[in-house]
Amino acid sequence: MRVRSLMLAAAGAALIAPTALPGAAPPPEAGHERAGYGGPSAGNVPRARNDAGTGVTRDARRRTPARTPIPGNVRAKELLAAVRDCAPVSHDRFSSDYGEPADIEVCGRREAVFWKADLDIDCDGRPGRHCNERTDPLFCDTTAFQQSDGRQLSAERLPYVVVPGPSHRWNHREHDVRRGTVAAVIHGDRVRYAVVGDIGPEAIIGEASYALARNLGIRPDPRGGGAASGVTYILFKGSGASPIESPGAAVAQGERLARELVGRS
Repeated sequence: MRVRSLMLAAAGAALIAPTALPGAAPPPEAGHERAGYGGPSAGNVPRARNDAGTGVTRDARRRTPARTPIPGNVRAKELLAAVRDCAPVSHDRFSSDYGEPADIEVCGRREAVFWKADLDIDCDGRPGRHCNERTDPLFCDTTAFQQSDGRQLSAERLPYVVVPGPSHRWNHREHDVRRGTVAAVIHGDRVRYAVVGDIGPEAIIGEASYALARNLGIRPDPRGGGAASGVTYILFKGSGASPIESPGAAVAQGERLARELVGRS
């Protein structure tokens, strides 16, 4: 991830010490001030029978663990065609990383907002084998949103995307994007479903959890993984996976919403 690499290099050179679902009220969006994030209040510097045409038989479904979502049948090229044209809803453009040109717009349709950017690895939340202080120099043990039981989200288990903090550029809340909003994320010919699980810097866009990167076939290493470009994020307005920590809930709702989006195009 370029922004992390740049920060580590700068730190070494300068020897600077590290300083709801519709109808339900979602938990407040706490400011996520992870190290390396320049959020609104942060002063630090960033960083047998086939089912529905899926080709998966009932027997195969019985053998599949419940926690492993089965990919749906909406193809990447169909979704990309549906969001081919951009009607900007952001008032200013975002950068993919600090120091990079601000050339990314958030686009909108009646059903969704979307953008195309890179994918930096967010490893924040509940510590695990792959996401912790040893594996990620910018690790933070909290996420902007929490699970239904109050615990922090797990970046290595839950596919989630990060939205920029509200600012003059764009305020996700004004477009009915909030905790648990369902997203379809596309990389190459892969479509994977996720939820909105964290909030990042106001001026940067293009970040997702370790689990989502892995599902997309992107190297999930927080130190040097990610994708430099070519990732499309589609967030479905007013949607919400319940519970937020269930990948299966995001897949079920995301597949339906993606099919509806393609059908209207």
